[in-house]
Amino acid sequence: MAFQVSPGVQVKEIDATSVVPAVSTSIGGFAGSFNWGPVDQITDISSEKQLAEVFGTPDSNTFKYFLSAAGFLKYGNALKVVRVASGHLNATAGTQGLLVKNDVHYNDNYSSGQAHDTQVAEWVAKCPGTLGNSLKVCVITEGVSNFASIEYMTAVGKYSDLFDAAPGTSDYAVSLGKSTIGDELHVVVVDEGGLISGTAGTVLETFAFMSQGSDAKKSDGTSNYYVDVINAGSDYIRWANHPATLGNAGVLISSASSIAGSTTAIVDSLAHGTDDNAPTNGEVSLGYDLLADAETVDVQLLFAAPDTHATPNVIAQKLIAVATARKDCMAFVSPPIEDTVNESAPAAAVKTWADSLSSSSYASADSTALYVYDKYNDKYRWIGAGGHIAGLCAATDRTADAWFSPAGASRGQLFGVVKLAYNPVKADRDTLYKARVNPIVSFPGEGTLLFGDKTLLSKPSAFDRINVRRLFNTIEKAISTAAKAQLFEFNDEFTRAQFKNLVEPFLRDVKGRRGVTDFLVVCDTTNNTGQVIDSNNFVADIFIKPSRSINFITLNFIATRTGVSFTEIAGS
Repeated sequence: MAFQVSPGVQVKEIDATSVVPAVSTSIGGFAGSFNWGPVDQITDISSEKQLAEVFGTPDSNTFKYFLSAAGFLKYGNALKVVRVASGHLNATAGTQGLLVKNDVHYNDNYSSGQAHDTQVAEWVAKCPGTLGNSLKVCVITEGVSNFASIEYMTAVGKYSDLFDAAPGTSDYAVSLGKSTIGDELHVVVVDEGGLISGTAGTVLETFAFMSQGSDAKKSDGTSNYYVDVINAGSDYIRWANHPATLGNAGVLISSASSIAGSTTAIVDSLAHGTDDNAPTNGEVSLGYDLLADAETVDVQLLFAAPDTHATPNVIAQKLIAVATARKDCMAFVSPPIEDTVNESAPAAAVKTWADSLSSSSYASADSTALYVYDKYNDKYRWIGAGGHIAGLCAATDRTADAWFSPAGASRGQLFGVVKLAYNPVKADRDTLYKARVNPIVSFPGEGTLLFGDKTLLSKPSAFDRINVRRLFNTIEKAISTAAKAQLFEFNDEFTRAQFKNLVEPFLRDVKGRRGVTDFLVVCDTTNNTGQVIDSNNFVADIFIKPSRSINFITLNFIATRTGVSFTEIAGS
């Protein structure tokens, strides 16, 4: 209550411990074509190993996407990946393929068996692509004959090698007094063609002692219904409908006297999955649209596989537009591979490409394609450098801070690069730098380095450097997040002082970590006038002097005569 009307003690608690929160600065974002994995869905990836597990290993069509993403993961461990697809179909147990993009698409359209007909049948590969054609699904139920000898794949292995006993009646059914209902089944998922594991006949997954009853439960209370278990737990298949021999599968155990099964194994080889790993620019752009909302998607470092000469700058401009609209991330774009690989005048080609890019402090361009090793196919490949440059920023965050330059010998070393398509000399570096392009160079004994830290901003400004742009991205995001606590409060002296006391310690910390040389926070009646207050607004002016990276060094070596004091020449 607001006021006490009789003597008493009222306890109130006021939280004055609010601080400016730490914000992420190292999360990458990428969209491209892969051989496996969910489509049109953001997936968090933390390592190259996980990238290969979720999206499949690369081939001659997808390597430029996979190796670009893997390049970022050499430096950082947080990448949001969107798989885009063009003409892909999931393999099925029927006579034609079916497109099931991801979990949401499946749940909205096929989770109740809507896909089932003679063309789709009982099972669908979990992800689109020809890898699904390698899958085989084997089911055995209670009552199967010769369990000890029946094989899930001829001359490869027996069910008894995989399961402790034949399926029978579940503990849940017994607990309901249905001790002979025979509701259990086993499922084996086999890599029949060897496309996934590399060895034909490899068992990918087993699901033991599941129930055909839709109300079946495990001892921990979770569902033991085979549809739920497989849809939730399998990395390779989805349920489409009950096999015909499971005539009353899905019925409630409590109301069934028996559950139909089969005396033999139910075996389905999946087929009709297709690939079309040449996504259009429109499809790739739609993938980046999923990363475009700053309020719902936390990402700071966007990169892409380079455009081609046939469609120059479509994807590069898309990334620049997304980063500029979000205002909390940077885009890292690379010239078409053809501009530097076997190009007679690479400096001119890269300059022409860069001159056509929009001016933006939220983007950065590099100079050359990289020659890297594809361990999955034992080949060397040319890829764009965008993933590596974005990765350098992530690595800089880990070893220093976001407001340090990712270039140079200390923080600009590129990993896993065999050679450059184009190693610019000083004159070419001058040309490229004036064109807003950061050279990548190899010096003898020094490795491969990012040798520039410009953004694509065309006008002279502090924001024409990557470190300054990322400094402001970081402090703007952190302070704006903290400022949400002021919403719906009163615009009075107390609230304004509270806000200053929140922001100034944070900026002092940034200054102590060499991000700024000085700052000033103004939040008082000079900028919160009566008109501002009456308009339900709140204004704070935060003045920042950003620290600048060294781009040019002058060393003056001066010879002096014997007997001359240095103070006479240089002063004290």
